[in-house]
Amino acid sequence: MTRFLHDQFAKDYLEELLTPYGTIQSSRPVSSEVREVDLWFSPHPESTLSPDSLGLLARAIQTPAIFEPFRNPATTREIRDCLLKLLEIDAELRRESNRQVSLAPDTSPPHLWILTPTASRTLLGGFGATLDLESWPRGVYFLPPQLRTIIVAIHQLPRTPETLWLRVLGRGRVQTQAIEELEALSPDNPWRANALILLNRLKAHLERNLNPDWEDRQLIMRLSPLFDQQLEAAQLSGLQQGLQQGLQQGLQQGLQQGLQQGLQQGETLVIENLLRFRFGEVDEELAQIIQAILRLPASEFTPLLMQLSREELIERFREE
Repeated sequence: MTRFLHDQFAKDYLEELLTPYGTIQSSRPVSSEVREVDLWFSPHPESTLSPDSLGLLARAIQTPAIFEPFRNPATTREIRDCLLKLLEIDAELRRESNRQVSLAPDTSPPHLWILTPTASRTLLGGFGATLDLESWPRGVYFLPPQLRTIIVAIHQLPRTPETLWLRVLGRGRVQTQAIEELEALSPDNPWRANALILLNRLKAHLERNLNPDWEDRQLIMRLSPLFDQQLEAAQLSGLQQGLQQGLQQGLQQGLQQGLQQGLQQGETLVIENLLRFRFGEVDEELAQIIQAILRLPASEFTPLLMQLSREELIERFREE
């Protein structure tokens, strides 16, 4: 159960980071047997993503890519399974090529990126994986060229901004350090807020586990202050805007009426700002549940707005 939560976080996290730059297919089925790749990425032809933005991850998505993230160290068998999926995809694309004059841009053969928190020398050597330190940092291992496969041993990655977005998917101290660096980024960073939201969602899911292991308990403790800071910032922003708007109207209609109206509008704006902070905009479906959310006190609705997904919120408050 716990491993599934971390695997789902990894897929959600990568999907959130990469969606602006290409087409994402999560759990894409592969023919012949019931197999799925975790994440299939096809870059937009017009996308021009600078390596300065997502660092090593930006370099990985210059061409179509399959991402297979592992919470626990990838085993020999699991890597073989990943390679088998890649070979089956190659066969599928060849069949498609035979039916067309040429491959469409989004069906070009992808590279396979296996993201593992650790990898032993024995495992890497067994697959003929080698470093390319002239072009790539330590921790990025390349299998023979015809296999188009890269194994990223996250624990070996240097602690630099270039590797930050991959180190978030590590374990233990590696992941904790990455979270600290993520927290220290400017609030204007376009990926920081979404990454923190996904980490807080992971925290909420882990807290529901009745028997978290030691490592998960440590992660929950590390993420708790982050959640409190986000909550406080979102509440403060909403209250400030709500009270300011309400008080301005109140000066026109009378101080007493304006204060009451300001508080009411302040709560509404708190909810709207939290929804906008989480999902980018308040669309028609989200707008329809605001009144139902207002029936709860702020101490109850605020954690729900920060932790539940869009679909969970709509389902929860549509019944109110």
